Amino acid sequence: MGARPVTVRLARWSAEHPWRAIALWVVFVAICFVGGSAAGLNEATESDQAIGESGRAGLIVSAGDFHDPAVENVLITPRAGTLDQTAARAAADDAAARLRSVTGVAGVGQPVSARDGSALLLPITMSGDPETASDRVQPLRDATAGVQEAHPQLRVEQVGGPSINKALDDTLGKDFQRAELLSLPVTLAILIIAFGALIAAGVPVLLALSSVAAAMGLSTLASHLVPSTDVTSSVILLIGMAVGVDYSLFYVRREREERAKGRSGLDAVEIAAETSGHAVVVSGFAVIISMAGLLLAGDAVFSSLAVGSILVVAVAVAGSLTVLPALLAKLGRWVDRPRVPLLWRLTAPRTGRPGEPAPRFWPAVLRPALRAPVPTLVISVGLLLALAAPALGMKLKFPGMEDLPRSTPAMQAYDRLTEAFPSNGTSHTVAVRAPAAEADRVRAALTDLAGRAGGDPLFAPVEADGPKIQVSDDRRVSVLEVATPYASRDDKAVDSMHRLRDELVPAELGGIPGVEYAVGGGVAASEDYAAHVRDKLPLVMGFVLVLTFLVMVLTFRSVVVAVSSIVLNLLSAGAAYGLLVLVFQGGWADDLLGFTSMGAIVSWLPLFLFVVLFGLSMDYHVFVVSRIREGIRAGMSNRDAVAYGITSSAGVVTSAAIVMVGVFSIFATLSTIDMKQLGIGLAAAILLDATIIRAVVLPALMTMLGDANWWAPRFLRRRPAATPTDPPAPADELVPVG
Repeated sequence: MGARPVTVRLARWSAEHPWRAIALWVVFVAICFVGGSAAGLNEATESDQAIGESGRAGLIVSAGDFHDPAVENVLITPRAGTLDQTAARAAADDAAARLRSVTGVAGVGQPVSARDGSALLLPITMSGDPETASDRVQPLRDATAGVQEAHPQLRVEQVGGPSINKALDDTLGKDFQRAELLSLPVTLAILIIAFGALIAAGVPVLLALSSVAAAMGLSTLASHLVPSTDVTSSVILLIGMAVGVDYSLFYVRREREERAKGRSGLDAVEIAAETSGHAVVVSGFAVIISMAGLLLAGDAVFSSLAVGSILVVAVAVAGSLTVLPALLAKLGRWVDRPRVPLLWRLTAPRTGRPGEPAPRFWPAVLRPALRAPVPTLVISVGLLLALAAPALGMKLKFPGMEDLPRSTPAMQAYDRLTEAFPSNGTSHTVAVRAPAAEADRVRAALTDLAGRAGGDPLFAPVEADGPKIQVSDDRRVSVLEVATPYASRDDKAVDSMHRLRDELVPAELGGIPGVEYAVGGGVAASEDYAAHVRDKLPLVMGFVLVLTFLVMVLTFRSVVVAVSSIVLNLLSAGAAYGLLVLVFQGGWADDLLGFTSMGAIVSWLPLFLFVVLFGLSMDYHVFVVSRIREGIRAGMSNRDAVAYGITSSAGVVTSAAIVMVGVFSIFATLSTIDMKQLGIGLAAAILLDATIIRAVVLPALMTMLGDANWWAPRFLRRRPAATPTDPPAPADELVPVG
């Protein structure tokens, strides 16, 4: 007899020494978390995140070491009709007097009237670090509120970067707090329904939370090698809860199933380790490979997400192979306590005893795929391809200010500000670096550039006080802000950016000796990042597909299974892309989901969504195909093995999918458009994958292929080891476990 698989040996040791295994796990999690906290977080710098020409512009501006204080504005507009200039000036004088006495105000400028006289703007310069201005802006807002009370006939509002950031932080902070508070009870409730017992439902959540805690600490340590970004912890939580719950769910369900058949606790743990434990290892490798593909994007954000995701998946796999068997061995039959009466009767593991009623749902779902595989495959794949087709017209953009929620007074005031003063809205940054001796020539060229742009309908007119040009103390760096009256994601705004890059800037600055220039800003960053994603997506996809293919070939010793796995996951991802385009580019679901269409998909989403979906989809695929292979090894025909594999895994795959869909759907309720797209994309893809792909397309394809499913070159073939499970039931008696 050959050596037992490492998953079985680990599980055996943990089950025989449960307290040691549990203690070692607790110590490991504590060391990771405390060690990470002690090491501190190394965050990505601006240079780490520079992408394309807009990134170069940002680096040039940073080299100028400008003193760029936080600026707020008091906006005075009429409540109806035209603005009373006398009343507006009086309100502006009142605001200036009040604000000069407020701590944190460095200076108050002169009121500026809009070109059409519709508004009056009072600029305010704040003292201190601009990065913390939003934390110190409330006293200014309170003073402005006092001015509003004193001048009720006018609309007096405060608007600016710090006040908008504070309003958004308050709104989005409540959003994320609600999402975090909802995700745990939603997950626990779904698991209680799936298991019908409270302890069994709590074990996967406990493992997932401990895995997230350990990975948080490890990612902090890893940030000193790969700098972290502010979204890393959120992704660790999202991925960690998803895979942590999935892996334990697969393991616990198999252990309960074997125990229900009369096996001892130790034997049940061993069988779960050899079957579900092996599937967990393969799934974990598949997810890690997918996430590692993000490292090829050459992007600090994606690299940080890759490292965080890889760490949390590796920790979740380790936990499912070590501490989970220990918990199950120690709990024994207590894992099925306390039972929820009605749910327990519906979800109790099958015992396999004669006379046990056979469920009918999954056999009925499978019947078309098993009896008429070719028509079923053609119809189902055709529907998925039709759903994927809109993805061919996908547009990529960053969300702009216009895509932020308008529920806050600060954003409503921002809209009135940009309407009255277009130069305060969307703008492009022309960054120039040249020898100090050329500073005067650079300034003259930028002044001419601003004048030419101001006469072009793609740009906003130059304000009365002249173009906004900053020059560094060493006179080597100059910066010009060129405004456009169009929203940042409007095609006209993009046209204006290209006009600057391709025509105006080279014409004015190209002849200056030693000059270096770049056009940046929000519009440029959006376009550059979209181009970056389009360039890197094929490379990342190729890496993920090739390595996943190799893992599947080595796992199942079948080229056909590996190829079909890749094709089905691509089909699932394509359908998710198409659905995203339909919902978020088409705009027909705006009222239904509570958003305003931006006419595009968020730039970073397709690349991130692909690797996450490809990795998570492999969880289900490996688990289901492993069950089908069990049937083949037990001597069943291909058709019966397919039926056995699908029906016996249907309960656990459905439960895992519902957990993920439930958690991801919560993200769709958040206020920002990028979180809505992420939540809908992930939830829809997992739902499609666990239903149409696994219950219709996969069984139809494998039934149609027959014995060809298991074809492999001679050098890959090996004698299969005997499975420790009982022979499966005949095909017409196959039922889902639980």
